[in-house]
Amino acid sequence: MATGVTANARADMIDRYAVVGNPIAHSLSPKIHHLFAEQAQQQISYEAIELPIDKFSARIRELQAQGMKGLNVTVPFKQQAWEICDARAPHAETAGAVNTLVFKQEGEILGDNTDGAGLVRDLTINHHSLIRHRKILILGAGGATRGVLEPLLALEPKSLTIVNRTLEKAEDLVRIFQSFGEISSCGYDDLGWQKYDLIINATAAGLNNEIPPLVDTVLGSDSICYDMMYSLKEPTAFVLWAQTRGAARVFDGLGMLVEQAAESFFIWRGVRVETAAIIADLRQV
Repeated sequence: MATGVTANARADMIDRYAVVGNPIAHSLSPKIHHLFAEQAQQQISYEAIELPIDKFSARIRELQAQGMKGLNVTVPFKQQAWEICDARAPHAETAGAVNTLVFKQEGEILGDNTDGAGLVRDLTINHHSLIRHRKILILGAGGATRGVLEPLLALEPKSLTIVNRTLEKAEDLVRIFQSFGEISSCGYDDLGWQKYDLIINATAAGLNNEIPPLVDTVLGSDSICYDMMYSLKEPTAFVLWAQTRGAARVFDGLGMLVEQAAESFFIWRGVRVETAAIIADLRQV
């Protein structure tokens, strides 16, 4: 009688994860999580899956039924991911946006948001940038912004302003997060001559190689500009905008991507990975 575990059975025992979004072909998440697994000496599979814009909930349920252990969620589904959860981490509950799903054996879907932790760690640890007592401007009022507001406000900036094309969306976020710190909103036409220490692009405009209608006057001589989007081959549109206008320091979101992924990996696997070498390796791709 044959003994041992067949190749198919071994494959079935490997925990499966994925990142879902639309578009998603550009995602580095599969490479990042496989590097995490290699470092942590764990066996997992991780893939990128593009979901139809109008079938998010149904497809998530299908992936859960297929045995997935968890998912990362990116543009444009973070708020829909929040809605599908049976329970959420407290900061994800407040944010109204989820980027990490955990599928429990009992059938429950748990939601978390690691974007804020990823952004704060990249800014403060990797780039040694100060947040406390600084004036912050965030471009956009979508799911990406929702996920980072509470962690940023917890670091006690002097002020945080959300600017958005649709002012009502920014005002909604101010109402939700006003108890966490000094926060306000405005439209792009209302920015005026006020300068900011840290300007964060949280819009998806970079996917189309565009930038929001931002006036140059928001930049001071010591301003830091940070794009949540990333690009390995050439600067993102926002990074290029900031560089050509004399920003003191300019960063894209590769470090945030790795750091938020590391938080997701910890939620799923209970292991803290070292990120610095992985970020450096990705820059060489």
